[in-house]
Amino acid sequence: MLAAVLKVAESLSVSQAASALDVGKGLVSKRIAQLEDKLETTLFSRSTRKIALTPAGEAYLEFARRALGEVSAGMERVRSLKSELTGKLRLTAPVSWGQRVLAKHLPEFLRLHPALEIELVLADRMMDLAAERIDIALRWSNTANHELSATPMVRVEWFLTASAAYLSQQGVPLTPQDLAHHTCLYYRRDSSDDSWTLTHAGAPPARATEKVCIKVRGRYSVDNPEAVYESALAGLGIALLPDYLCVAALEQGALVRVMPTWTPQTKFGTRIVALCTPERMKLTRSRALLDYLQLALSKEIKAGAEPIPSVQRTARKGGSADRKNLRPTRPAAP
Repeated sequence: MLAAVLKVAESLSVSQAASALDVGKGLVSKRIAQLEDKLETTLFSRSTRKIALTPAGEAYLEFARRALGEVSAGMERVRSLKSELTGKLRLTAPVSWGQRVLAKHLPEFLRLHPALEIELVLADRMMDLAAERIDIALRWSNTANHELSATPMVRVEWFLTASAAYLSQQGVPLTPQDLAHHTCLYYRRDSSDDSWTLTHAGAPPARATEKVCIKVRGRYSVDNPEAVYESALAGLGIALLPDYLCVAALEQGALVRVMPTWTPQTKFGTRIVALCTPERMKLTRSRALLDYLQLALSKEIKAGAEPIPSVQRTARKGGSADRKNLRPTRPAAP
């Protein structure tokens, strides 16, 4: 029905529309009449010499084009799931997230599509997708090029964490200001990375959000999140870490979450997004991979949806922190 309307609107001829659709003129006229009855309006003005869109027809045409485009895209998506994917996909992703998360899911996708090849480039630098022949770039949301098509893939939470041993020795920070008296660990790429921004949701009914920026200090500067994670495990200080690096250690008690009511705001953002040029997004293999990853990552999130232990309520478990053995941070004497 929509196809008949669009073809007649394009050619302003029932005969030409019928020929393009490979159906009889009577069927095209019938479909248009049925739609006009449903809409209770006239879409085309007809005479013995010509056919033209009415104002109502012109208004409806935009929606008809969009609807038919969505139907076509849906059919192509279903066909891609049934047909064999071929060719090569060249991907890039941040080093740490690519190693810890993405690399776990790509082998199964390749197993499902044995005629497909994937080349994965792990790099934290921004890349020119066209110049470096990248089909899909998985990047942090705050660093994304918004001129490209961006598909949200997964949400990433950021936590302040430390080992129980460090907190037992140095005390537990209760406020952002307390962090000034601690050794802090973080991913460092430029001079502004030693400034942490934390937000705190107020109590109802107002729920005003408090935002604090604090300059932190540390003895260990590193441009790799994995190294930050390892130094936190070793008890070198309080680390700012993404969930995919530290959740397992928090659950096992190797690390403890500190100041859980304060949410870190980083320059990276809170999502991984998939960036594609418009022409690459149209490739069936690109869409198939994005659909697969979205489903796999959402299942991973649901499977791990357990409360994260924090210093305020952690029971004794392995190396986890016991509240009785942890003291609040005391400002240094002047």
